Amino acid sequence: MRDVVVVGGGLAGYRFAQSLRESGYDGKLTIVCDEEHRPYDRPPLSKQLLAGTYTEEQCALPGDAPEVTWVFGRRAARLDRDLRTLVLDDGAELPYDGLLIATGRRARAWQGNLPARGVHTLRDLADTASFRASIGEDARVVIIGAGFIGCEVAATLRKEGLDVTVVDVAPYPMPVMGAEIGARAARIHESHGVRFRLGRGVSEVQGDDRVTGVLLDSGELLEATVVLIAVGSVPNSEWLGGSGIAMERGVVTCDATCSVLDEDGNVVDGVMAAGDVAAWPHHHGEGAVCIEHWSNARDMADLAARNILLEAEARWPMAELASVPTFWSDQYDVKIKSAGFLRAADRWTIVSEDPEKPSLLVEGHRGDELVGAVAFNMNRSIINYHRALAAPVSG
Repeated sequence: MRDVVVVGGGLAGYRFAQSLRESGYDGKLTIVCDEEHRPYDRPPLSKQLLAGTYTEEQCALPGDAPEVTWVFGRRAARLDRDLRTLVLDDGAELPYDGLLIATGRRARAWQGNLPARGVHTLRDLADTASFRASIGEDARVVIIGAGFIGCEVAATLRKEGLDVTVVDVAPYPMPVMGAEIGARAARIHESHGVRFRLGRGVSEVQGDDRVTGVLLDSGELLEATVVLIAVGSVPNSEWLGGSGIAMERGVVTCDATCSVLDEDGNVVDGVMAAGDVAAWPHHHGEGAVCIEHWSNARDMADLAARNILLEAEARWPMAELASVPTFWSDQYDVKIKSAGFLRAADRWTIVSEDPEKPSLLVEGHRGDELVGAVAFNMNRSIINYHRALAAPVSG
C-alpha cells in the first residue's frame, strides 16, 4: 500500500493519519478537508471558544502533525470503487490504495422557513464566530434543542448574564442520559436562570429580515433576538450514493474491525471508516451503532490505521482496544462524565447523590446487565466503570 487518502479533516481523519505514520507507513498520505482550517477540537466550540476564553488556535488538535498532503476547501463528490478513485467537487480525481471515510456530520437543518438573520447552528469554527458576533449585551437567546450542545451553550451564555430560554419536545434535557439525570440537570440550569419549555414543539421561527421570536405549539410566543438551532446532526455521506457501500440512514456500516461493508455484507477492499459517519457492532447495541463521541472517533481511527495495513482476516476488532464510549460536558461548576453505550439502558439507578456539591452517580442497566454510568463531579468514580464496560475479548 503506497497511496492512502483520508476523506475528512476532523479528529478521526487526523488521528488516523498520526497513527498510520506511527505504525510505520511511509507512503503517500492525503487528507481532503472541506474547511480551510487544520484539524481542531470541537468540544470547546460551545464552551471556551464561545465564551472567549480560548482562541481558535487553542482549539487545534494536539500531537505532532504527520507528513501529509492537504487538500483544503474541497468536498468528496463521488467514490469510484472499480477504479479506486475519489472524485472531488471540483472534478479532481485522487487515486488510492487505501481509503478512510471520516467525513463526520453536519448540523441538522431546520425544516421550515427562517428569517434571513439571527438564526444559527453550531458545528464548526465559523458557526461559533457567527453566533458569538450576533449576541449583543441585551440579547434574548432562544435555544431550540436541549441536548448537550443546547445545554452547554445555555450554560456558557448564562455565565455572561444573558437571557436564555431552551425549548425541546423531550420532557427533560439531555434525554439520552435518562429521566433521573435529566431532571437534576434541569434544576441546575434553572438555578442559574435558564428558562425551559420542555415537552413543547416549535410552530414557527418568526421574523422577516431578522428573527423576532419563536412561536411554540402551545401558542406561547418567546421573544428572541438570536436563535440557536441545536436539534441534532446528519451524516456527511451523500457522496457515497451509488458506490455500493452499505449505509443505514446515511451512516456507513462497518464490521468490528472498522472495515467498511458493501450492500451484500462483504468487506470492501482497502476502505475503512471512523468517527461520527460510521457504525460498528458494539456489544451492547443491536447491530451496527453510530456513537457520536470524541473517544469513539479516536479509538476507531487508531484501529483503522492499524488494520488498513493488514489483510482482512488478520485485522483486530474494537474489543481488543477495550474501547468504551465516553462523553464529558462542562456546565457551570458541574463536570458531567459518562461511560458506556447509554442508549442501551432501559433502567437507571442512583448510586450516590449529594445535591449540595452537587454530585451524582447513576448506573444504566438493560435488564440486569450494566451498560453505562453517568457522574456529576465524581471523576474518579466514573473511571471504575471503564474496565467493567469493556467488551469481552473472545478466545
